[in-house]
Amino acid sequence: MESWINFAKGPLFSVALLTMVLGLARHVLLQTHALVTRKRRRLWLVPWRRVAAESLGWAVPIRHLIPGTIVISAASFLFHVGAVLVPLFLSDHVRMWEAFLGVSLPALGRNASDLMTLTTLGCIVVLLSYRVVIRRSRELSRPSDYVLLVMILLPFLSGYLAGHPGVNPLPWQTMMLIHVLSADVLMFIVPFTKLAHMVLFPFDRMSVVHWQLRPGAGDRVAEALYGKEARV
Repeated sequence: MESWINFAKGPLFSVALLTMVLGLARHVLLQTHALVTRKRRRLWLVPWRRVAAESLGWAVPIRHLIPGTIVISAASFLFHVGAVLVPLFLSDHVRMWEAFLGVSLPALGRNASDLMTLTTLGCIVVLLSYRVVIRRSRELSRPSDYVLLVMILLPFLSGYLAGHPGVNPLPWQTMMLIHVLSADVLMFIVPFTKLAHMVLFPFDRMSVVHWQLRPGAGDRVAEALYGKEARV
């Protein structure tokens, strides 16, 4: 079992990380090329300041909250925060980044890491429940939406259980192998799924539409495209 863990933490992790980094870099290059070509402008003439301001505005969407969506919006926001901060700044992960990349990052304390991990897990449960219980969300959801949330939940849950033997139902080595393998698989698929929006998000802000439909606009668009019986 130890040899499998070392393989997952070593060669497999390196390939997964390289795949994610190169895949995301490819997305950024293609989007930048399309932007410059479509706008017929040089790269330094793109309104980067406006793009950054709008990206930050939607990253913390307080101004864009719609009545009745506060809970799901808060869960989505906290989920994204945890999904970024825990993998980067967990103390065990910081040592890994130093070993592989030579980058020294500040580490989260144990209590902060546990709190953020549990918060992220709770938010994933809320997001999954929203897709299952709320009809309009269920009708818009694809199987991949559920699979991705479960795939994100797995490394967080297994990592937390591996770090807390008192609540871990499996042997430590088994849980750690699940944790590392699930994290490797997740990194592999990032560039090929909607998880790539972690780098594509700013490019959405350059679109005239970019998810700024007002309440009820989705139904009107569906009706215009597919007839009066189509509803979002």
